[in-house]
Amino acid sequence: MSLQSIRVAGRAHALGKRIGKGGEGEVFALDGQPESAVKIYKEDLRSRREPKVRAMVGNGLAATTRLVAFPSAIATDARGGFLGFIMRLVSGYRPVHELYSPKSRKLHYPRADYRFLIRAALNVANAVGKVHQTGCVIGDFNHSGVLVSNDATVALIDADSFQFTLDGTSFPCVVGVPDFTPPELHGVDLSRVRRTRAHDNFGLAVAIFHLLAMGKHPYAGRFAGGDISLAEAIAQNRFAFSVARAAQTRTTPPPGSISLRDFPPPLAAAFEAAFGLDPAARPGAGVWVALLKDLEGALSHCTRVRTHYYPSAAGTCLWCRVASQSGVDMFPDLLGPTPQAVSGAPFDLDRLLSQLRAIRLPEPSALVPQWSGTIGEPSPAARDAKRGLAQRKLLGVAALAGAVAGFAYAAAAAILWIGLGIFGLVKLFGGAVTQGPFRKAFDEADSRVRALEQSFLNRVGLVEMHGVREDLERWAADYKQLDPDLARELARLKSTREARQREAFLDRFPIRRARIPGIGPAKTATLASFGIETAADVHASAIMAVPGFGEAMTARLLTWRKGHEAKFRYNLAPDPSDIQAENAVRASHAARRGDLQTRISSGLAALQRAPGQLATRAQTGDPALAAALGARAQAAHDLRFLGLPVPAITAPTLPGRVRPAPAAPAVTPRPVATGSSGLSCPKCGAPMRRRTARKGYRAGRQFWGCSRYPNCDGTRN
Repeated sequence: MSLQSIRVAGRAHALGKRIGKGGEGEVFALDGQPESAVKIYKEDLRSRREPKVRAMVGNGLAATTRLVAFPSAIATDARGGFLGFIMRLVSGYRPVHELYSPKSRKLHYPRADYRFLIRAALNVANAVGKVHQTGCVIGDFNHSGVLVSNDATVALIDADSFQFTLDGTSFPCVVGVPDFTPPELHGVDLSRVRRTRAHDNFGLAVAIFHLLAMGKHPYAGRFAGGDISLAEAIAQNRFAFSVARAAQTRTTPPPGSISLRDFPPPLAAAFEAAFGLDPAARPGAGVWVALLKDLEGALSHCTRVRTHYYPSAAGTCLWCRVASQSGVDMFPDLLGPTPQAVSGAPFDLDRLLSQLRAIRLPEPSALVPQWSGTIGEPSPAARDAKRGLAQRKLLGVAALAGAVAGFAYAAAAAILWIGLGIFGLVKLFGGAVTQGPFRKAFDEADSRVRALEQSFLNRVGLVEMHGVREDLERWAADYKQLDPDLARELARLKSTREARQREAFLDRFPIRRARIPGIGPAKTATLASFGIETAADVHASAIMAVPGFGEAMTARLLTWRKGHEAKFRYNLAPDPSDIQAENAVRASHAARRGDLQTRISSGLAALQRAPGQLATRAQTGDPALAAALGARAQAAHDLRFLGLPVPAITAPTLPGRVRPAPAAPAVTPRPVATGSSGLSCPKCGAPMRRRTARKGYRAGRQFWGCSRYPNCDGTRN
């Protein structure tokens, strides 16, 4: 551009450096005005843009909010011809996609944790609300028009494209990007559409979802009916993360994604409404502001990685879960993990193991209550059964006596007396109590006792203490492996040095900034949702696994990657990245050592206290178990009263424990299960869910907790 200066209200202003260029024109700084910039349209667009810009300036929109870079003055040439407009210079901000894309975030917002993203999302909603208060509609909502600073404040740019009405004259928004366009506008000529707030509410929800879901697009998933594009998924209302409409959308999220169940129910419901079937039901900016404020106040802090903050509704750290599924830590601790110091004497593993093996936990039979009562009388059923037996025997004796008398006085009827004698013998010697009901009563009573004994052993903590012993043995084995593991990891660093340098080099080339035929914004958003952001992520198998990417598209991406890869040069000389990588490994192992020392020391201390604590807890008794023991004793007494065998009663044993796979005491994230266990709560019978202890010596370890918590605090280990 040959322009050296512009005029604003008749005064000349020199143009500074160019700070942006787009399809409509260029943006320049203004010398001597550090807070202002000027957008100069391309010559063939000026006549079409002039009426709208003059209307915006004349209506004073720029004075209504600092969150939007509205046109504030008209820029002309020396003869008064329209060139463009003056606006607030938004400096120190970056497009929002640099924040929600994991790799870009690590580069441009290295200290941003999840709290930062929630605050940025809240500020985006605030800014959209300000636009709507002016009577404007954004229309072309997209990630390039939303800028975020290093303190999470937000500014909206490209305000000259907003839909605006003044004195009955409407100035429409005539453009849009597919990945932010609501379903009802796909396939429609946007230049002829009057935009509404409902349309903006869709774009706002997409931006918020991007921020809260680590760059995943809400419609980027795998459709069961075959590959479809992102635009087609939006047009067909196939919200990939929907829980309420999962059967209708038939679409599953990309691997390593969050779930709507990780959010508080009101927030999850808002996303369902925003990406549902009714445009009028989409939450507005004010609703999102309230929901995001609530989310800010409902975060938990991971006990393993100090940069992990996550919605408490998730139950356990979802970033550890995502890292275990995808291999990518969304919020890495750049300072390295902090080793946990163990106070007291120097750590001596052999001494601690000797102490461990000297501990003798009580046998189950020494803890469970024993039957000490007396049974006075048989049960009415047993007495009735024995009375019936006596009556049958008496009848048999009478029949035999009658048969003998008959032979003596009427021998001619011998056949009759023989039959009567046989009947008497059967009644006398063949009659016995049917043991089925009484044996069943004993077996049922015995099963009840055993179930309550196991519940009692679990409740007093014997099962847990045996689990602690197992954990201590495993942690001790892990501790012995620390030094060999460190040596192997350092050797691996040396052997993979060139590959790491190549990956770091290719990571400098984001797909979003590339010009690859056929890879537009919607395709780029789909790739990012499947974890493919830079040239380093481009691999044939990874691309082919993304819906809508066939061999032709994959070949173009591979060619683009190879073009950058050809420029890579391996640097044999040590550089700061080598020191950083080695320090990270050593810090991780040091943290693991400290964590193991803490776990072993605290677990051993708990185990040493266990015998006395278990005995004390066992003294509290168990009314239900006492009643069951009495019922079993009554059933045994009935069997003996009736002359029936009494089954042997075996001593109580430890219950078959359903324990989660133990979490290794490492600083790196591990898989965390959050689903239903199939177990029932010992207190209320509700399903159990996997949870993680937050306090005490078991902090960080998992256990089964009642799904009705906090209304019920039943647990199983």
